[in-house]
Amino acid sequence: MWGLVMVGLGGSIGWAVSSRHTSAFSAQAQPPVAKTSAYIGDGKRGPKNMAWIPEQSFLMGTDNRLAQRNERPAHEVKTSGFWMDVHDVTNAEFARFVDATGYVTTAERKPRWEDLRAQLPPGTRAPSPEVLVPGAMVFVGTDAMVSLQDYSAWWRFVPGASWRHPQGPGSTLIGKANHPVVQVSYADAQAYAAWAGKRLPTEAQWEVAARGGLTQADYAWGEAKHPDGRTMANVWDDAARPFPVIESPKIRVGTSPVGQFAPNGYGLYDMAGNVWQWVADWYRADYFALQATTRSRVTDPPGPSASFDPDDGETPVDAPKRVTRGGSFLCSDTYCSGYRTSARRGTDPLNPMSHIGFRLVMTPTDWNAKVSDGSDTAPS
Repeated sequence: MWGLVMVGLGGSIGWAVSSRHTSAFSAQAQPPVAKTSAYIGDGKRGPKNMAWIPEQSFLMGTDNRLAQRNERPAHEVKTSGFWMDVHDVTNAEFARFVDATGYVTTAERKPRWEDLRAQLPPGTRAPSPEVLVPGAMVFVGTDAMVSLQDYSAWWRFVPGASWRHPQGPGSTLIGKANHPVVQVSYADAQAYAAWAGKRLPTEAQWEVAARGGLTQADYAWGEAKHPDGRTMANVWDDAARPFPVIESPKIRVGTSPVGQFAPNGYGLYDMAGNVWQWVADWYRADYFALQATTRSRVTDPPGPSASFDPDDGETPVDAPKRVTRGGSFLCSDTYCSGYRTSARRGTDPLNPMSHIGFRLVMTPTDWNAKVSDGSDTAPS
């Protein structure tokens, strides 16, 4: 169960995660196990650097023994064809958006008590105004093993943390132009999407794309986590150290450049690990179970109309949450295995974190409209 709660850390307000997820760094992978016919747009025959995901029916969710309750049951869904970014939006791409629009992200603004209160139990008293400062959640790790029930041991709200300064003041994007942008909220992702003439994927679009043409495989590349001993994604290495131990500042924990690991069968990079990805849907813990009860096959499901999460004991059951998928560099088998293709969680849409980014999609109609109005030169 995932929840985001406001906690006082170091005299400041923080939004902290109350469920399982972990960190990563790993060697570059070899060619993918999944084999399908990938088609990548070139700006003329399809949007540049976007992969075509064909119309199809697929089994969404899973009944695998590793599955959490919110992933069950596997149920048939049909999706129309669409285009998806081959990689997460990068720091360089997001910088172009900010330079062009002057956009100020959620983490760079003073948080509003009304937004925070929606994630807290009824009757929670408002904090003093001076602690409501711009900033974001940063993974800080620990220097020794700790109880995995207390996420405040490895997460901190850091004033001044933002997409420009992912670890807080003093951190920079030097050498990270090609890393996925992080510390962006759902609202930030939507603003970028509107500028780029694209959309956030629905949860169904995200999952069918992540599966890469495979049926009910645990991972975006196949059934084995390490096929032939290969590392396939930027996730926490449990064999190297227990989560969330960093041991020293010299240990690198964080994002890797997009495209460092092999793509899946549709030519998509990092559909597992590196950063969690915002998708369009509201999060309902029971959404897959509800879809499975429909008598007819579900086609292009838009997601539920509101959030519902009875599994998170620290936030109201109807607290606003959007779905995030794919896992991150902070995913560990000892804490969570969020990089599995069916894994899903709900996240406060106004909660930027150092392990959440996004990628976008376009429908054929979207693409045709861009071409016809001459705006096909917009960033992709």
